[in-house]
Amino acid sequence: MFDEVHYVPAAQALLDLAAPRNIEHPLVGKELIAASIALLGDNPFGWRGAATVAGTTTVLGVFAILWLLTASMRAALVGAVLAALNQTLFVQARTGMLDVFLGAFLIWAIALLLWGMRGSPRHAWGRWIGASVLLGLAVGVKWAAVPYVVLAVLAFVAIRVRDARRAGRSLAWALAGTDQPHWRGIGTVPGLLVMGIVSIAVYFLTFLPAFFYTLEPLTLGGLIPLQQQMWELQTQILPSHNYQSDWWSWPLMLRPIWYFYEWDRGAQRGVLLIGNPVVMWGGLAAVLACFWAGLRERSGRALGVALLWTASVAIYAVIPKSLGFYYYYHLSGLFLCLAIPVAFLHFDRGRGRGWEEWFVAASVVAFVYFYPILAASALKDAQGFTHWMWFPSWR
Repeated sequence: MFDEVHYVPAAQALLDLAAPRNIEHPLVGKELIAASIALLGDNPFGWRGAATVAGTTTVLGVFAILWLLTASMRAALVGAVLAALNQTLFVQARTGMLDVFLGAFLIWAIALLLWGMRGSPRHAWGRWIGASVLLGLAVGVKWAAVPYVVLAVLAFVAIRVRDARRAGRSLAWALAGTDQPHWRGIGTVPGLLVMGIVSIAVYFLTFLPAFFYTLEPLTLGGLIPLQQQMWELQTQILPSHNYQSDWWSWPLMLRPIWYFYEWDRGAQRGVLLIGNPVVMWGGLAAVLACFWAGLRERSGRALGVALLWTASVAIYAVIPKSLGFYYYYHLSGLFLCLAIPVAFLHFDRGRGRGWEEWFVAASVVAFVYFYPILAASALKDAQGFTHWMWFPSWR
């Protein structure tokens, strides 16, 4: 299905240690697909098994983030259920592509950073290093994770500076002190050095299998030139594509992608990568509500999730990619599942509780409605897909 034509053969070549293939992206995602093939066989289950595990862990990661962020079981459950229902995660978790792994590693890196933020000095370093490992693995899936490493660094420094101002301490204390309220026991400069060293080391270690290719094996001298070659491939000007779309169109869901539409096993079947309209469009209102809560009512968690979603979209406004696709919005769609329960939690304030349940119920209805073209169910004929095409651009 769709880009499986690139990544599954690359995983098969990696499993056989045959030769480099699909060198545009690093190896981690293809290594995970290869491990799945080794475990489940060279068949559709093997191609997609690791993606399904990654999708499941992503749902659990959304739960963990919201639990750590809000200490509300209600908010955590709502966010996790919305992640499972947002439709893009469901499709990506059933497809042998890379973005579901990118999302899983980054979601759990955020969870570990939050966990360490309030942990004891005895545990803070372990969680910090764990998050750094996950960030390195995320970059090892796709370079699109690099801006999130930068965001983690900026958030860490900003929180340290804010804590120093609140405590009436100097900037030097913010940079050098270890007796601070968040990430206790971790100095700012040592923490940044460890994150940088660990994430970079993990990233380069993921290239180890490439040193054992039968043809064109990687060498230590070729490791850095390979990065340059990857950069050139990722920034090249590509011909137009039927499913290309601009970054500003993704929140509006103007151009979904048919991953599959063929006659298969005695019926017409299709898989459309399309977000759940309730989650994707309702989430935009939640982001605005979180900005309001953050700027007018000084809610740090609301402002944090709003900025996270905004940054995830803005990244693609500046990175040098000649073509964009709706699946690049995968992470942003997950961040909407953080913003929605945070917005409900902030504005409920104990009154009128239950709106979350209605929102989730509407999301379930939309998911069930779209399910046949998410899961390759049998359609009545070759034109059966038109039932779900609300807009001409969805065709």
